[in-house]
Amino acid sequence: MHIPDGFLNAGTSIATGAASAGAVGYGLRKARQRLDEKRIPLLALAAAFIFAAQMLNFPVAGGTSGHFLGAILAVTLLGPWMGSLVLSLVLLVQAFGFADGGITALGANIFNMGIVGAIGGYYILTGLKALLPKTRWGFMASIAVASWLSVVLASAAASFELAISGTIPLHVVLSAMVGVHALIGIGEAVVTCAVVAVVMAARPDLISLLSLKRFKGAEEAGVA
Repeated sequence: MHIPDGFLNAGTSIATGAASAGAVGYGLRKARQRLDEKRIPLLALAAAFIFAAQMLNFPVAGGTSGHFLGAILAVTLLGPWMGSLVLSLVLLVQAFGFADGGITALGANIFNMGIVGAIGGYYILTGLKALLPKTRWGFMASIAVASWLSVVLASAAASFELAISGTIPLHVVLSAMVGVHALIGIGEAVVTCAVVAVVMAARPDLISLLSLKRFKGAEEAGVA
């Protein structure tokens, strides 16, 4: 999903870069307000885990491959803005240190994965939490669906940027990107749910979206 240099026109690069710069700036402001002794190591660990996980590709259909996005994992642990900041830091290091994603396309990549994937995914997740039963299984189901959607929506955003730039027609790139990333999203959901389940078992206090009191009441009622 990382867009390389030369695939976007100047207007698309500037527009997505401006939106991403605003999101990063607001994320830094939120980080200064909310980071404490518990959250600072968590932010660093989340960034390190997502960076390492994104370096591991897994095969999909037709010889293509995909990688873990980590948007829903980040926002589950840190909230939307600091979660988006973590994705932005990971993409920044990848672009400048490993040439994974273009420098001129960095704003677009942050927009797709850090804004559409993380911030957009956060609101999808909170909406699903409100609709599904207030149990651990309901919470994990919302994590799974939001993880899948975060990947699909981020790939759709990249498709529109490529089409607007005249790189490839929308009907071609959208079906190809969304089709492949719909499969990648399944792996995203599995990995995210597995990590969140481990954190819930060991340190549920680290999950910013977890309401232990509500879960406890549901379990006592025999519905968890």
